[in-house]
Amino acid sequence: MQQKHTDSNRNERIAAKVQTIVAEILRDDYAEDPVLSGVSLVGAVAHGGLQFVRLFFYCRTDDIDLVQRRLDIETRTIRYQMGQKLDQKYVPQIRFSYDDTLERAAKIDELLSKLK
Repeated sequence: MQQKHTDSNRNERIAAKVQTIVAEILRDDYAEDPVLSGVSLVGAVAHGGLQFVRLFFYCRTDDIDLVQRRLDIETRTIRYQMGQKLDQKYVPQIRFSYDDTLERAAKIDELLSKLK
């Protein structure tokens, strides 16, 4: 029996492609939206045999919950538009998650400066 050859970078390539396409959709179609215009996608991870992509976002607003709710509402529309631009047989499900890396880094810097 021949073993199936898999490309180890395929998940990363698909995730990066989805991130780029969704970022373009947000930039082009939501530029006038006061809630979503400041959203930046900072990362993506593909899971479940490329059926699911988690997109990590950052925004400078204080109301992260409002931004998350709006992204959740617009996910279906964004996924439809992504499917028109993605040259794959299947369009992965997408989910948005807030990336708090910058806030955590600022807290660590603050704690380190207090130690000095």
